[in-house]
Amino acid sequence: MHAVSGGVSGTALGLRPSVLVMQPTTLCNLNCRYCYLPDRGKRLDMPTAVNRAAAEAVARWRDSGHQVEVLWHAGEPLTVGVRKFEELLADWPAGTVHHIQTNATLIDEAWCDLFHRHHVRVSVSIDGPEHMNSDRVTRSGDPAWRRITAGITMLRRQGIPFHVLAVVQDPAPEIAQSVYGHACDIGAEVLGILPQEKKGTHGEYSATSERQWAGFFAELFTLWRAHPVVRLRDLESVANCYDAVRSGITVDDLLDIPVEPIPTVSYDGEVTVMSPDLAGFTDPRHGAFTVGNVLRHPLEDLLSRAGSVPWVREALAGVDACRRTCRYAVGCGGSWPANKHFELGRLDGTETNFCRNLHQAKFEGALLCQP
Repeated sequence: MHAVSGGVSGTALGLRPSVLVMQPTTLCNLNCRYCYLPDRGKRLDMPTAVNRAAAEAVARWRDSGHQVEVLWHAGEPLTVGVRKFEELLADWPAGTVHHIQTNATLIDEAWCDLFHRHHVRVSVSIDGPEHMNSDRVTRSGDPAWRRITAGITMLRRQGIPFHVLAVVQDPAPEIAQSVYGHACDIGAEVLGILPQEKKGTHGEYSATSERQWAGFFAELFTLWRAHPVVRLRDLESVANCYDAVRSGITVDDLLDIPVEPIPTVSYDGEVTVMSPDLAGFTDPRHGAFTVGNVLRHPLEDLLSRAGSVPWVREALAGVDACRRTCRYAVGCGGSWPANKHFELGRLDGTETNFCRNLHQAKFEGALLCQP
């Protein structure tokens, strides 16, 4: 990797997001042991007014020529029910690209019909074959595996493409083989990997070394090269960085790009930026991680003022520090404030266990698997 040289200061928060995260409910029908969400046992659903305020912002961006995709996330979005979700989608401008992250346990023909009608792109949380999903359990503690696979079977039967997001605890090479083989077997289009994180209400993370994680990604990438059936999100992020530099974009140019704001609208209209995983959490020094509420101010105004909010300033200082000192920042951008907060206790820190196990390891893994 290219070593970072020179100074980077005054990193700005972008004002026009590429993605808007919507959290329609706090409730999840599962109780996965590594989940970080504190309110997953409560049903706190998004009112129509909140949804409409966010949709109107996207419509204004669209009228000015800027496209924003929408990701429905947090809790389990499908617990709001098909009818309610249909009502939420009806408020959005025609042609809006919607994504949904789901545990798939509630997917039936009615949901598939909705996905078809609204061209919703689906990503399923599943951690590989059955034995790797022991932490994915129901509220009563029973394994959720059969319900998850039933949802995936329904997606396949209805011809709906889907991505897979897998949480990995043990980065052994044979685990990479199992995860990739399973993604191929179930017909996934894309596979993304997340190491187990210390975040929110979950206090443990993978204690294995960056070297072991680099070996995991090297094995994963090698498997793909030999059998390129399922696209690898993590390999594509490495390749995109490499292609950008080859095209003539300098490392300094990449490090000067404004931080993607990733505005996240909670069920109650509160807006978090830079990291959806901060939504709903508070800090003794900063209070709630919010920049305001869409019921009181347009989303564009909240983003324009976000850079002056103390906790956002601290998070941007952390981005600056990463971009000044870390050779991997050219790939990850240095903006992972939730992991910094939950691991280091501050937003202006730099290296975390999460970034070593994912962002650094996937670049090192790409180098290890070179022929």
